[in-house]
Amino acid sequence: MNTEIYKYKKAFKLESGKQLQELQIGFNTYGTLNKNGDNVVWVCHALTANSDVFDWWKGLFGENNYFNPKEHFIVCANILGSAYGSTSPLSTDPATGQPYYLSFPQVTVRDIIKAHHLLAEHLGIKSIEILLGGSLGGQQCAEWAIMAPDFIKNLILIASNAKHSPWGVAFNESQRLAITADRTFYANTPDGGHKGLKAARSIALLSYRSYKTYSITQQEEKDTLVDDFKASSYQNYQGDKLVKRFNAYSYWYLSKAMDAHNVGRGRHGVEKALSLIKARTLVIGIKSDVLFPIEEQQYLFQHIPKSVFAELDSFYGHDGFLIETGALTNIINSFFKTDVKGKVIELQRTA
Repeated sequence: MNTEIYKYKKAFKLESGKQLQELQIGFNTYGTLNKNGDNVVWVCHALTANSDVFDWWKGLFGENNYFNPKEHFIVCANILGSAYGSTSPLSTDPATGQPYYLSFPQVTVRDIIKAHHLLAEHLGIKSIEILLGGSLGGQQCAEWAIMAPDFIKNLILIASNAKHSPWGVAFNESQRLAITADRTFYANTPDGGHKGLKAARSIALLSYRSYKTYSITQQEEKDTLVDDFKASSYQNYQGDKLVKRFNAYSYWYLSKAMDAHNVGRGRHGVEKALSLIKARTLVIGIKSDVLFPIEEQQYLFQHIPKSVFAELDSFYGHDGFLIETGALTNIINSFFKTDVKGKVIELQRTA
């Protein structure tokens, strides 16, 4: 499906006080907004994903899946700073006529959501029936539910948090160190920092999966090997794969946006901010997640007023939310069948 482009014709003020003189947002829609306007499902995507949710969240989104265009008006917008149609470091700076590269202003999750809200208004959306996302996508969802509590009716936060942890920041900084070790990152060319980006992706994968994931998926069958291991090939393959579709500058800025995520900033603390959420909320944690440990989702559950909690038992770690779509479907279906506050949904991973 082709990505559409929305252009905002006024200056867009960022949380930092800086402005983007031109703003555009790439987005995809599926289905039709119904007469009552109450069938909107809005997806906030994670770090390197795009607005084509039918491509990267197969099994949960699709013609015959739980979220389908026959019943829902599904919207997914490319986030500010990313590489798939929205204003980013590779966009042209009107002041210079050249791409921004490292002169691009730092953006935050709140800036991303402010841009999304403009798009929602452009699309004639009066409220969002279901807002969901995982990881950085979940961070966006939490922010939106706090920034516009009456706009969001139902909220699904998956493998995410209220404030990015020192552990998460350390992983991101390690990846940025890898990127800056590649001197071409400072050359200001579209493929600048590609070798560093490959190394950064390799670091990231260690946080997205787990010891058990690699033991199951990358285990060697022979005891004679001394080199050329499956795990080595896998790291190289995944690094090359990202380099072909992304750029180091967007990766750098979006990792910074994730680090800055803190719903309590300027709101008298995290717990006070979470108490502002009015949406009926489902929080899903993944038992084996080492990047966003399950206690972070339990914290969200404990401090969001109308919330329920579900644990996803998956050996895939943080990436489980993209893979275990059958289990997610069961959990989400159960959520919409219960009105019990504080209920823990007891569902395990499907085979």
